[in-house]
Amino acid sequence: MENIKKYFKLTDEQERQFSMLKALYTDWNSKINVISRKDIDNVNLHHVLHSLAVAKVLPFADGSKIIDIGTGGGFPGIPLAILFPNCEFTLLDSVGKKIKVASEIASAIGLKNVRFVNDRMENEKGLYDFAVSRAAMSLTDLVKVCKKNISKTDKNALPNGLICLKGGDMQAELQPYKKLVTLYNLSEFFTEEYFKTKNAVYLPLRS
Repeated sequence: MENIKKYFKLTDEQERQFSMLKALYTDWNSKINVISRKDIDNVNLHHVLHSLAVAKVLPFADGSKIIDIGTGGGFPGIPLAILFPNCEFTLLDSVGKKIKVASEIASAIGLKNVRFVNDRMENEKGLYDFAVSRAAMSLTDLVKVCKKNISKTDKNALPNGLICLKGGDMQAELQPYKKLVTLYNLSEFFTEEYFKTKNAVYLPLRS
């Protein structure tokens, strides 16, 4: 919890919800593996705080609609939904047991601003202000599946589009979008060593 409170001002309700995540993920992960078993002790730093890097790129305006593509066990969607209770989040994954874990955890902490979709993004029809994703697929593939779902009406400080979290050398992946894309190293936002090799990518998109 402390590494979350270090970077974000939280209400009592948000503190309560964030404080429940580690125990819930540890319990569910023993039944359905959504986080590497070696990594479960680091869930707050490596998964929750990492997800919240999206909020450092863009604090979403109230009323924004966001879809999390390939959410897995609920990252980055669940931490972002806690942080932005006045936004609407759709968490999508093609693997049913992962959606089950994410929905059970959201229910346990009392999240009201999320819905869950067990499907492929290609089949999603809704319109959203932003798509977010955490290492779910290549940037080219993300753009291909979500461009149709990005609303033309902007309500945030950045034009609508895609924000994704990725690690390692991004140069080749960014090449097709180099005139549009913005790359952030997460050490701009967080001081922990873990984030030195982690990036956030923002790409404006239009349906």
